[in-house]
Amino acid sequence: MKVCGCTDASAKVSKSSACSAVPGVGKVTATSLLAELPELGNLARREISALVGVCPFNRDSGGHKGRRAIWDGRASIRAVLYMAALVASRYNPVIKAYYQKLLAAGKVKKVALVACMRKLLVILNAMVKNNTPWRGVEAA
Repeated sequence: MKVCGCTDASAKVSKSSACSAVPGVGKVTATSLLAELPELGNLARREISALVGVCPFNRDSGGHKGRRAIWDGRASIRAVLYMAALVASRYNPVIKAYYQKLLAAGKVKKVALVACMRKLLVILNAMVKNNTPWRGVEAA
């Protein structure tokens, strides 16, 4: 039986432990990602971001330039990623540096946190896709 994109339980456990090795990503986040997002590791970074709903979409019409916003996608994964990004923005050196850079550029804190959610998702997607462990600061 194929569950979570894996053919056996040992592959699921190895993916879960690889995801949990990232600072800010705990057991709940790793389990939720693997259970509710079987596409993790199979899609490109833009596709996975749009699928989860952390990719900003525009609301333009003609000459009107609307605000960019995130919507649609899988809300349960977004909620889990929000908490993971919140923790990672304090304890993960890669995400923390990215968050501080966005704040220094004048971004609103919520916007910077959503960008960190997307970056964390892209990092996890690449780790699962390439079967690589967390490398810390060199990963950026």
